[in-house]
Amino acid sequence: MRIVFSRKGFDSAAGGGPSPIVDGRPLSLPIPAGAASRTSYDDLGLGEHAQRASRGRIAGADLCHHDPMFLEEKDSGGTCLFGQCGAAQTHLVNQGVGQGDVFVFFGLFREEASGEPHHRIFGYMEVAEIVDLTKASPPELVAAGHPHALAPHGRNDTVYRGPGATARTAPDTLRLTVAGGPPTLWHRPQWLRPGGLSYHDRADRWLPGQRLRSVARGQEFVADVGRRQAPRNWLGGVIAAITAS
Repeated sequence: MRIVFSRKGFDSAAGGGPSPIVDGRPLSLPIPAGAASRTSYDDLGLGEHAQRASRGRIAGADLCHHDPMFLEEKDSGGTCLFGQCGAAQTHLVNQGVGQGDVFVFFGLFREEASGEPHHRIFGYMEVAEIVDLTKASPPELVAAGHPHALAPHGRNDTVYRGPGATARTAPDTLRLTVAGGPPTLWHRPQWLRPGGLSYHDRADRWLPGQRLRSVARGQEFVADVGRRQAPRNWLGGVIAAITAS
């Protein structure tokens, strides 16, 4: 099994600032729209937050790249649609990411009024299906308005689909950044060891005290955990924290 740490949402480069934590709930702000979109920040109820986080550079009526997209299904829980392309998608393929693997989505957050910017996990998806968009987009993805289904973003456009959810609270369990540290300085799980995360091969990134200096840029960081139980236990705790009411 593989656990993919997937960076998404606003930051200092994309959007202009951290996504907010409002009334104890992390609200991931999608990045501004690129190739295609029919979803505005106002459509998602995030217009005021996007305008505030971007210091007025983004308005509620502006289109956003609504991805990952979480859909509520009354009978079967939540479904996540996540699109990827280009070098990031090539990396996922090269790392062997497929059915049964799990994306944990993280981004830059802070309390709306104050608080230090930090990385935290805000959602997850277990891959049940991988949809190749290079030939045609399934009608249901077009109907859902997923941006990768509306127009090509790259030659290897792909959508990952499966059960998933976003966090309703912001517990320390889902925080990656160490207290008082820069966002990229993480308290890593004990099971995550040197050499066990893609794009993090340099020895000087793995610090004493179970800390990891994560790369400043990049989207998809893959940990191939095989059949080890410790990573599964950690992931179970993360999903429980995300789905807690």
